[in-house]
Amino acid sequence: MRKLVLIVDDVRPLAEQYAYDLERLGRFRTRVAGGGAEGLDILAREVVDCVILDLEMPGLDGFDVLRAMEHQEIDVPVIVYTGTGSFDRCVEAVRLGAFGFIDKAEPMERVVHEVRLALRQTDLRDRLGQLEEQVTGSSPLIGESEPMLRLRTAIGRLARIPSPVLIQGESGTGKELVARELHRLSPRSDEAFVAVNCGGFSEGLVDSDLFGHDRGAFTGAVKARRGAFERASAGTLFLDEIGELPGAVQARLLRVLEGGEITRLGGEDVIVVGARVVAATHRDLDAEVEKGSFRQDLLYRLNVHVLRVPPLRERPDDIPLLAGHFAATLAPGLGLSPRPLSDDAIAALQSRHWGRNNVRELRNTIERMIIASDGAALEAADLPPDLEPQGAAARPGVAGGPPSGTFREQKVAAETVIVRAALDANDWKIGQTARSLGLADHSSLLKIMNRLGIRRPSD
Repeated sequence: MRKLVLIVDDVRPLAEQYAYDLERLGRFRTRVAGGGAEGLDILAREVVDCVILDLEMPGLDGFDVLRAMEHQEIDVPVIVYTGTGSFDRCVEAVRLGAFGFIDKAEPMERVVHEVRLALRQTDLRDRLGQLEEQVTGSSPLIGESEPMLRLRTAIGRLARIPSPVLIQGESGTGKELVARELHRLSPRSDEAFVAVNCGGFSEGLVDSDLFGHDRGAFTGAVKARRGAFERASAGTLFLDEIGELPGAVQARLLRVLEGGEITRLGGEDVIVVGARVVAATHRDLDAEVEKGSFRQDLLYRLNVHVLRVPPLRERPDDIPLLAGHFAATLAPGLGLSPRPLSDDAIAALQSRHWGRNNVRELRNTIERMIIASDGAALEAADLPPDLEPQGAAARPGVAGGPPSGTFREQKVAAETVIVRAALDANDWKIGQTARSLGLADHSSLLKIMNRLGIRRPSD
């Protein structure tokens, strides 16, 4: 979408000539304000990308506008211009927050160049903030297990296409990391990645966050605001916990996916958007459709391609890599030196269930171990006592209640109970147990044990 430049000047013919030349040479959209007060009013009502501001105006001059923008937290790059040739006044404007300054006699090619520089600086600042959030807020996709290799292959295959992707996985498995990897490997990697958590907000707030609002759209909307679709622009929009969206917002989202256009809350202008939508959920959306809480037509739009993120218990061989990564990276942030994990600690971690929060739970466990340990290495004794053994949380028939969890989780739990019982009955003799279960050979049983994360108790 073309950027909007606001020209604020009390000499209207000059401002309109600037607007014409900026549209012709720079392909910008433009608005003209005949004074400081009108300029501030437009900035409060509309989303402006850059301002060209005259310093010498009656009433509210350029300096007053800069001070008011700072007070009202209007974060838009400003280029001031003046016809008096006063260098000192321009420097003072830069001290008040202006990006740069030009003389009214400058050729328009120079003005277009300055506007592009200001817009580029804003884009770089936003991109830097996203990168900092990505680096400090999450770990990379780590793991060499078969499920993770399949997932990375699928990500590489889907990254270059523009169609929507639905990421399914339990809480804490790293669905946002998968979305970021899709973006990083895509042709859109130089564009914005914008994440929106659809859960935990009221309908009005989610609506505003996704589609934006104009000033006065609701109580507290004192200035216009871009929504996530506009902020993502030609990049990637990640909608986390899509299953939490209220029904009315689902309908609006469907219209955007079908038409590629949005209208801000309280607004009338139609805005064309081009972001790729990647959604994620821990819910069974087919079941939500059956219950009537999720639109079937929206699901069809979102699940053009589906990626399933495996829970940690399905890839226990990745636990040593993940635990080592967390032990090395978390300690410096806690003011401590990194320490290795002992073999006993690794074995103990692999024997745990991790059904509460998966990789996120493992990360928190390693942090607790780092704080609790005084030794040269992190030991099994440093594990928090409240961690559940493998299979304990999902084992059917416990406490006399009905089984809980998804069909896949209950199936894994049931298989774990069957295999463990057979191993115990055969003194953990792999070949004998395989024959008792009717499996082809001992390697078949070993593969099943590896998939379920079953280890001999002495290990």
